[in-house]
Amino acid sequence: MTGYSNGSPRAGIVGAAIVPHAPQFLTLPETEDKAQVARVNTAMREIGDKFRALDPDLVIVISNAHCDDFVVRCVPAFALHCGTRAEGTGGHSGWWPIDGSAGYALVEELLGQGFDPAFTLDAQLGTAFTIPLEFCGYARETAFLPVFVNAYVPPQPSPERCFAFGQALTRAIERLGRRAVVLASGGLSHYPGTPLYPHPDIATDRLIFERLKAGNLRYLLSLDAQALDRSGNVECRSLQILAGMIGDRPPQSALLEPSWHHIYAVIGWTELALAKAEPPHYPATAPERSGLAGAIFRLIDNPDARAAFARDRASYAARFELAADEAAALVALDREALRERFAINPMLLYQLEQRVSSA
Repeated sequence: MTGYSNGSPRAGIVGAAIVPHAPQFLTLPETEDKAQVARVNTAMREIGDKFRALDPDLVIVISNAHCDDFVVRCVPAFALHCGTRAEGTGGHSGWWPIDGSAGYALVEELLGQGFDPAFTLDAQLGTAFTIPLEFCGYARETAFLPVFVNAYVPPQPSPERCFAFGQALTRAIERLGRRAVVLASGGLSHYPGTPLYPHPDIATDRLIFERLKAGNLRYLLSLDAQALDRSGNVECRSLQILAGMIGDRPPQSALLEPSWHHIYAVIGWTELALAKAEPPHYPATAPERSGLAGAIFRLIDNPDARAAFARDRASYAARFELAADEAAALVALDREALRERFAINPMLLYQLEQRVSSA
């Protein structure tokens, strides 16, 4: 899949996190709870330390454009920074190094996958990009790749498109042989000072947080443009991209800190081992078990076959080219062997037992 365990040389996403980026983290006004900011900083720093231990060669920050560079002349759904540096803003003014070569390479890969992301060489970096780096303990000299998503200027990309973009981005990273950590930077519901959002929607945010904490990232796909707008969660689009990048999986750390302006959520996936696929309850019939499945279905479908089976089970099984252990399981109607060993569909076994018992 998309993630790999610690120490693995394989390419892909080796670490991921959802982090807040409230500007109050830098300005620390009197309205801000300093102890709360410290807790958020500690949680993010721990994630950053674990990211660095994974020895990635690419750091990606996905965040929303805040109606700055992308608002009037051109408003792309997604944009990658391909410059060598970008100018920061606010408390993070000055130049920040950019991994533009990775940006160009990923744009080319994404074009090949049917996505048409924009790219920029000189867009500024809001603190939504730089606060996550500082709070996660990255030195300012660390080159990284900013990925912009249009969250504030309708029409924004749908959750399905964000998810698909995340999937495509991961495939592109893997094809390039890069090992990346990803910070999805976006606050949950927040109060932007308008009557539309009189206060953060803590009930919705708690639900989102609990779903993500349980590893159900696909829940984010249920949040369409209206739901995001109504609850003040337009910035969840960066989270929807991350969901596409790593899929459903429980995190190793999770912290929810409600505040007066933003709801701060810090969720980290720092052990992205290959996800083990759970065996389906209704498995596919393996090609080598097609004869056994056929013999069972004939009993379900044909009254004469059931009569023959009732007279002499072994003779009935001998009509088919079955392995000795398959024939033995059929003759004994050994449900455990048929289900667990030969992966016969349980619906087929249920019908078999119903028909044979009534014959």
